[in-house]
Order: sequence, then structure tokens, then C-alpha cells
Amino acid sequence: MKAGEIIRFIETAEIENLRQQLNRSDLPEIYVGDTVKVGVKIQEGGKERIQPYEGVVIAKRHGSINATITVRKIFQGVGVERVFLIHSPRIASIKVLRRGKVRRAKLYYLRDRIGKATRVKQRFDRSL
Repeated sequence: MKAGEIIRFIETAEIENLRQQLNRSDLPEIYVGDTVKVGVKIQEGGKERIQPYEGVVIAKRHGSINATITVRKIFQGVGVERVFLIHSPRIASIKVLRRGKVRRAKLYYLRDRIGKATRVKQRFDRSL
């Protein structure tokens, strides 16, 4: 083996080790359209607290350790979207509050809707 091959082998082994450490198994099955509550760890001064963020999952990006969800909520009449790395150590918890019935993989059309038009029908065939 050449030196470059050895280095690539070591880097690959380290990356695989990191994936196994960061991969979380305590996460529920999350689908687009679900209403979720995400507990985010926030550090203020010397204290650490968990801030809940509740909204509808409008997009989900798969990518093993880099998987993300985009959660949208309406706060004081303004739409707020936040992207979460679901395997991040900053995420304390993710809880599914309600299953949504949608026919799209990305719900970006909800950005253009106002008021009651942003509601997603509830799905009863999947368990929480």
C-alpha cells in the first residue's frame, strides 16, 4: 500500500466511526406533513435550557448522518421556517404530535397560503 491509500483508509475508518457515534436511534419516524415538537438545546450565559419549536414538517432531506427536516410555524402572523439536522447533539428531542395527510414530498406551496388554508388534513392510519 502507498502512503496515500493508507491515509484514505484511516480517514474512511474515522468517518465511519463518527457516523456510528452520532447516529441516533431514539428518533420517531417523521413524515412530511406531520406536526412535530422539536426540543432545541440553547445556551444562554452559563445555563443550558431546552426551547420547544412546534410546527409542520414541510420538507425532509435524507442523507444518513446529514438528514434534515424543515419545520414551518406561524408566529405573530409571520411564517417562520427552521431547518434541523435531526442527528445533531443540539436536538434534545423530537416528538410527533399529529400525522398529516399530504400528497407531496415538499410542501413549499404552504408558504403562499394564509390562515386556514395552511392547515393539513390529519392522517389516522399511521400511529404516533
